[in-house]
Amino acid sequence: MSDYCQALTVPLDEDLAPLAVLLQQHGVVHRIFEREGRQVVMVLDTVQAEQVKTLYEHWRGGRVRIEKEPLSESRPRTGAGLEWLSRGVTLLLIGFCVLGFLLVYLQAPMDWIAALTYAPFEMSGEQIRFGEMHGQYWRLVTPVFLHFGWLHIVFNSLWLWELGGRIEQAMGHFNLLMLFLVIAVVSNTAQHAFGGPSLFGGMSGVVYGLLGFSWVAPLLQPRWQIQPSKAIIVLMVGWLVLCMVGVIEVLGFGAIANAAHLGGLLSGMVLGVAFGALSRVDSDKT
Repeated sequence: MSDYCQALTVPLDEDLAPLAVLLQQHGVVHRIFEREGRQVVMVLDTVQAEQVKTLYEHWRGGRVRIEKEPLSESRPRTGAGLEWLSRGVTLLLIGFCVLGFLLVYLQAPMDWIAALTYAPFEMSGEQIRFGEMHGQYWRLVTPVFLHFGWLHIVFNSLWLWELGGRIEQAMGHFNLLMLFLVIAVVSNTAQHAFGGPSLFGGMSGVVYGLLGFSWVAPLLQPRWQIQPSKAIIVLMVGWLVLCMVGVIEVLGFGAIANAAHLGGLLSGMVLGVAFGALSRVDSDKT
């Protein structure tokens, strides 16, 4: 930032997105970041700094109209195509989930399914005999792709698109992929540790991890606009509680991987604290 000069500093909770659009329309090269609990607008020179202050005063005074959509037809349009590209990792994960569901739904050879479970297994009559992982470390992750019913795959895909997609758009493809891998390992391992060798699967643990992350991380880094509404948080946490006390199983929804859900949620919250704190430290240094 040594080539920039400070033009403006405002409280952290003030939304500067409209101002950024206004500056872009006026051709003002700028950067907005956080420093010492405030938002700072930096520009190239003192002339632009005075321009920013004037535009800010006009904007706050309601004397400037901001057009958020590009007016020039020569500029590329931002449509559904770019929306999908910005959620590439999310779409890839949903695609793997669909493939895992089809393996179960179409009754693929049992060896194919056994290659994706946390512990390898084989059928002996009507009994299942589980073995050891023996260095097959992909099994720490792959159970999340197995889904055993239509509701299972549909709801997990929808939540993954909503929560994972927002995180990916705000923080990038790589960060979402790393979050997914860590949460998947933790949730699957928690389920195996507390539930013993069993045939479990599904993206629900990861979904709860993404919920925990998107819930906690913005509390430390408000620039990440990924926090779900309170209604969604209450709904999902309430569902988790109902599952853990056994209400859902009594209603006939089948066995629930409660340890995976709880492990995912807690690991996501811990990652949210870590990511948010590191981002705040990095912003302060900048």
